[in-house]
Amino acid sequence: MVSQAMADPVADSLLEYRKAFPALEECVHFISHSLGCVPAQAKDDLGEFFELWRTRSITAWSDWLPEVDRAAARIAKIISAPPGTTIMNQNVSTITSILASCFDYAAPRNKVVYEGLQFPTVSYVWQAEQRRGARCVLVPSPDGLTIDADALCAAIDEETLLVPISHVVFSSGFIQDARKVCDRARQVGAHVILDCYQSVGTLPIDVVDLGVSFACGGSVKYLCGGPGAAWLYVRKDLIEQFAPRVTGWFGNEAPFAFTMPDQSYAESIWRFMGGTPAVAALYQARAGHTLIGEIGVRRIRDKSLVMTQKCIDWVDELGMKLNTPRAPEQRGGSIVFDFPSAADVCRELNRRKFFCDHRPGVGIRIAPHFYTKSEEIDLFFAELKKIRGGTGR
Repeated sequence: MVSQAMADPVADSLLEYRKAFPALEECVHFISHSLGCVPAQAKDDLGEFFELWRTRSITAWSDWLPEVDRAAARIAKIISAPPGTTIMNQNVSTITSILASCFDYAAPRNKVVYEGLQFPTVSYVWQAEQRRGARCVLVPSPDGLTIDADALCAAIDEETLLVPISHVVFSSGFIQDARKVCDRARQVGAHVILDCYQSVGTLPIDVVDLGVSFACGGSVKYLCGGPGAAWLYVRKDLIEQFAPRVTGWFGNEAPFAFTMPDQSYAESIWRFMGGTPAVAALYQARAGHTLIGEIGVRRIRDKSLVMTQKCIDWVDELGMKLNTPRAPEQRGGSIVFDFPSAADVCRELNRRKFFCDHRPGVGIRIAPHFYTKSEEIDLFFAELKKIRGGTGR
């Protein structure tokens, strides 16, 4: 454990960027694992989108469409992806559906292996692919919080086609051993789809070094970009190998040629685009993406580890059940803890603008971020203690 004397300088680092988030002066924002705080610049960036629409009408598309590639480039910087391997989309559910549609599930290589703690929306997509012949194999968690990488790897065999896993488990903040899983998948010729939604912006990611075939995520959480600006990475050598069944006119090599009935896929990463992009969301997300890229996720991670340890110390002091790994190398950006009446306390904390959330079976989730003041952790748990005392439980 880092001593208080050592922790404070790190915990208070990066606060120069707090001025970009004036909304933080009106609340204690511990919900970045679910919804990052809005940067003030997002209002001006959305205003730019509006003015282009207002003043240029249909010709605004000559500015709007390049914003797709600009947004993708900002994401590529954060995940250390090569140019031209990242594309934007609206949400991870759609991205997962696009990827799922790239494959035929002909036996015997038709297994889709993923963890039992997968985020539900992703699981729904893969379960639906069983109608097309997929065989879903869910690897159970030994404790409801973590995933045994050896057990996951043992389920990946020569019949495995896809391994769609979460980098960080949403319900506990547990960091999976993605490298071990990727190594095993590569041995048997399977593809890993790494969902980075709970890691991007708070945990350093190098998609090339990890060896994933695909990676995806969004901008809602630690990237402070709000909803509608999700992203997909495809390994460079795989881009032209796949022709998504879930597609649309912007996946075409010449969308404005209006050719039909056959789809002529773009040779670039745009073949994974599908329909018309949600352009306003890309302007909205620009400020958050830019700030994270400027700060660097390694620095954010250093601060996060100190801040989350301080949260753990409070959880221990108050005698609550910790549902997040204690080991720093296994701990993402969030802390999850539980106690009787946790759901009621969470609702009251939110009413008082101490923002957090509650998930059934694991309890309250909180996440300090690069803009968090160290003293806000004390304020949060002091408020929780007051409310909890008032419940009479």
